Amino acid sequence: MTRIQRNLARTHSLACLTGVLSLGLLASCEKSQAAPTEIPVSASSSAPESSTPAELAAEPSRFAAGEAKPNDYWWPNQVDLRALRHNEAANPYGDFDYAEAFEALDLDAVRKDIEFVLTDSKDWWPADYGNYGPLMVRLSWHAAGTYRVSDGRGGADGGQMRFEPLNSWPDNGNLDKARRLLWPVKQKYGRALSWADLMVLAGTVAMDSMGFETLGFAGGRVDDWEADLVYWGPEAEMLGSDRFHGDDRVLEEPLAAAHMGLIYVNPEGPDGNGDPVSAAHDIRTTFANMAMNDEETVALIAGGHTFGKSHGAHPAADCVGPEPAGADVAAQGFGWINRCNTGVGADTVTSGLEGAWTSAPVRWTNQYLSFLYRFEWEQHRSPAGALQWRPANGEGATLVPDAHDASKRHAPMMLTTDLSLREDPAYAAISKRFKEDPEAFEDAFAKAWFKLTHRDLGPRSRYLGKDVPKEVFSWQDPLPERDHPVVSAKDIEGLSQSIRDANLSPAALVRTAWSSASTYRDSDRRGGANGARIRLAPQKDWAVNRPEELQQVLGALSSIQTAFNERGAKTRISMADLIVLAGGIGLEDAARQAGVKISVPFVPGRVDASQAQTDVASFAPLEPRSDGFRNYYTQDEFRSPANALVDKADLLGLDVPEMTVLVGGLRVLGNNADGENHGVFTENPGALSNDFFVNLLDLSTSWSPMGKSGVFEGRDADGALRWTATEADLVFGSNAELRAVAEVYAYDEAKFRKDFVAAWVKVMQADRFDLERRVAR
Repeated sequence: MTRIQRNLARTHSLACLTGVLSLGLLASCEKSQAAPTEIPVSASSSAPESSTPAELAAEPSRFAAGEAKPNDYWWPNQVDLRALRHNEAANPYGDFDYAEAFEALDLDAVRKDIEFVLTDSKDWWPADYGNYGPLMVRLSWHAAGTYRVSDGRGGADGGQMRFEPLNSWPDNGNLDKARRLLWPVKQKYGRALSWADLMVLAGTVAMDSMGFETLGFAGGRVDDWEADLVYWGPEAEMLGSDRFHGDDRVLEEPLAAAHMGLIYVNPEGPDGNGDPVSAAHDIRTTFANMAMNDEETVALIAGGHTFGKSHGAHPAADCVGPEPAGADVAAQGFGWINRCNTGVGADTVTSGLEGAWTSAPVRWTNQYLSFLYRFEWEQHRSPAGALQWRPANGEGATLVPDAHDASKRHAPMMLTTDLSLREDPAYAAISKRFKEDPEAFEDAFAKAWFKLTHRDLGPRSRYLGKDVPKEVFSWQDPLPERDHPVVSAKDIEGLSQSIRDANLSPAALVRTAWSSASTYRDSDRRGGANGARIRLAPQKDWAVNRPEELQQVLGALSSIQTAFNERGAKTRISMADLIVLAGGIGLEDAARQAGVKISVPFVPGRVDASQAQTDVASFAPLEPRSDGFRNYYTQDEFRSPANALVDKADLLGLDVPEMTVLVGGLRVLGNNADGENHGVFTENPGALSNDFFVNLLDLSTSWSPMGKSGVFEGRDADGALRWTATEADLVFGSNAELRAVAEVYAYDEAKFRKDFVAAWVKVMQADRFDLERRVAR
């Protein structure tokens, strides 16, 4: 068993991430990592090897005297359900409509208050060059820069930088001061301005105040009230880098950054090697995993490093105290307290790198690119011992003003990762073009900055405020405006009959609707049924969607749509609505097969996206490596089947009972992606019943693994085969918390049907932001 397998077993309990040094904020680090291990779906795969209680007990600082030990201390391989219980009772506002409160804000007044903060230098944390602008740019960048396209996690939404682990990552050193500087603004506007919006707005206002014209700003980020449970990497220590494997440094999915506790990459180069060419590989990998292409990457690095300086006045080991999470109670949430000389201003230690990139660090200029090519650069060490670069032969020695002493001057500096923009051929072509065409550079940086700070907010329909730019970008997954009235109750009745007359099986209708809606990711609000992208590339060809059956169902529904829309009435039906409606009809008919009548609520109003509005490459990461609701699991999935199911449920925004009831109902309906009967614990498949739970908990069935196939067989007392199952089925009987919920659905079939319909509708409407009330989470 490899180290990465052992660490993956603790997916939700390890806390960290990675990142390129933007604005001199990183500390140095870097290693190499083993490949993502293919975990077979077998009896042994449910519990990747992990530390034993004895090994954990050997960690003397893990638990204080008298402290209760969590269950994962004793049984570290149990499926972790905490991600589905996130924020159940933490929100102090209750049912509060943040969107309504934000829209009532005087955004111009907020901007003025932030502008005042920027130049109101405090003795306890003096502003470099008398302006906190660069610090606020870094705050915004690091709040948003954790976003990763693979699973949509990270980003500024939720204001997660306020909580561990992000508030204590090495890469976020001294950003606790930036948030404290903004506290008077937050205090003034209270709940009408979330921390998540304020941190992004502060960086945007800072850039505007320093002479750069941003594209605008959209509000609507709702604060979280506790730390998210996110897999930030396999490492058990900050600045570790066990996430690469092979000579070509392949990065483990779903990670985006190069180190635990960094936003992007090691600014000193891989393993601190000082090589700009090899550093370019890590930069390209990391930024691509954060949804940025080469041009956006160059624009962000060059634009971000136009502002401010990095800080490495003294060796960190000699001066800097623990991060906020490690500091004592008297520190009141402050961390990295510096005991060398004044500890602030000229004595500041953050990344260990020291200096500014330009001679005007609080103004927008083209000097970063100009200096990058103007000088030949030589390596040297900062006062803190970090590897960086300065102009060779003593050139430029007086170009840069000191941040706190007007009588001192310095040479500009560059990082190894800065020189990558000159030494990597593709980056060099872009950076040279930007150097010669400042307007093109400004345009590219404005667009890249807006994308960086808004990518995780979701589609434009969620954007709030008067400063939302009019331009529409492909990364926003645009949808057309609905230009017709929605269907009436009478229309729905007629369409429902047309669907039934098409002689499509209820199971096929359910599978198609699930395939469409279950692409939704609550992490970044991408995917979902709206747009009906299930009929477009790449989704129409995904193996998990049963492409042949999918085309048959879509073809029949398309004929119904055409006939309805060409009848001459004003109301029209979209394919997106029709797919969801048909799924509900399938459920109603499946319940009828079980001898009961149910009604599945349906709210029309979805629209259809075109292929031109669908970036195939951008949508590729939404293809599931696993979907436990369809008993689908591939060898590309690095989690165990049970943990992968929990992760999928988390991305869908489900809680434990919702996940449980959906799995049980979808199994008996035959929702499995491959058509196998694993988990179909019923003698009446296709009928909506609670048979899955009844038969799972039947004490007369004995389970055992079928070789190493990942499949289990359940036999009765006489040894006859009754059922087959996967780990994603049996976990509902083996895990004590899941079994408690399964028992409810086994003895209360009426509650099962009610809860199943409610959970189904929740998934179908997950992306209906036109129906959403933006409540505090």
